[in-house]
Amino acid sequence: MSSPPPPTPRPLLITGQAISGIGAAALFPASLSMITAITPSPAARAKGLASWTTALSLGALIAPLLSGSVVEHTSFQWAFATTRVLALVTAGAAWLLATESKAPEGRSLDWPGQITIALALLALLYGIIQGPSDGWGSAPVVLSFAAFAVFLTAFVVTENRSASPMLRLELFRIPAFAASATMAVIGMFGFLGGAYDLSIRLGVIQHQSPLQTAIPFLIVQGITPFIWPLLVRLLHRVGPGPMLVTGFVSLAGAQLWLRAVPIHETGLTALLGPLVLNGLGFGLVVAAITAAAVNVVPQSLTGMAGATTSLVRDLGQTLGPAVVGAIAGLTPKEQGIATAVLHEGGPLALHTADLGPLSAKVPPFTTDALAQGYNNGLLVTAAACVAAAVIAAVFVGVRPGATRPAEAEGSVA
Repeated sequence: MSSPPPPTPRPLLITGQAISGIGAAALFPASLSMITAITPSPAARAKGLASWTTALSLGALIAPLLSGSVVEHTSFQWAFATTRVLALVTAGAAWLLATESKAPEGRSLDWPGQITIALALLALLYGIIQGPSDGWGSAPVVLSFAAFAVFLTAFVVTENRSASPMLRLELFRIPAFAASATMAVIGMFGFLGGAYDLSIRLGVIQHQSPLQTAIPFLIVQGITPFIWPLLVRLLHRVGPGPMLVTGFVSLAGAQLWLRAVPIHETGLTALLGPLVLNGLGFGLVVAAITAAAVNVVPQSLTGMAGATTSLVRDLGQTLGPAVVGAIAGLTPKEQGIATAVLHEGGPLALHTADLGPLSAKVPPFTTDALAQGYNNGLLVTAAACVAAAVIAAVFVGVRPGATRPAEAEGSVA
């Protein structure tokens, strides 16, 4: 019998994930800017954005199935090896097939802007993630929020003075663009927070296998490829406003519907309705929120607008699990112990580990407290989606064709 592989050193794992995050941060806005650069007409823009959204969903559809299958039958390290091969193949294809779409006058890197916004977001996320375990009044958490305010202020000052800013702040004077950025944070917080809640239900509470846990997420992401023709038509004929309102309302309805399903119901049939509604809302929102941002700025700034949307969307996706994870818990010290065991060995290890007096509290925590936290989290994420729907209705509008690419020229002086 072969011995298990040695554990991956934690600093090495964190470094690898950081590098992977940098790659993803470059990939999403770069691919989006390439599409917007070659699709100035409404019909072409609609088809391009719908295809981009569908590609994202296809990736999210394949990922849990692939990772779940690998982890089910071998060590989790092989999941990274598989994605490494896919990344190399994709990089090779991009090198051979992609064409350059940079601005003809050229641009220089805005290092002060990139550094200050990166430090601001890192400080914010650190405070939110560490707040539940360290205590919201602890010195590191308070200092992290203070650092966020300082670095965010420095970013604004830097961008206003830069000759070649990474983000032209005057874009936020366009109501539809500012609303799109706000919706991206709030809406993706609601969607990913709900997905995190679902993972708690399936993995921590019900102890389903990795592959079983992946199946509901396959359903959610599998909706977008099926509705691709609908997305193209809606983006071209209707516009992003009605799509955003409908999509966010669908996401809110899916969260509340999921909350109504009994917590110990393990059958997929009971979850099918909210999962399909969730997938429909996700497809509508991601396609429309990008269109709402890039359609209202000049063609020369669509890359910047797309990159900004990706940044704030990723921020919302990161905040979702972080905030929802703070809703249910033990005392800060107890939660820190339980979380450490959970991270090292998973939910089964949390149940079986000898934690002294805390061991008597763990089973009720993973059932009653987590179930209550799960339900509370879904209320929070549903409320976030409703708030995003209201913002879309007020600032983007529900009139068909309210924002088209042709209207963007000259929007910013």
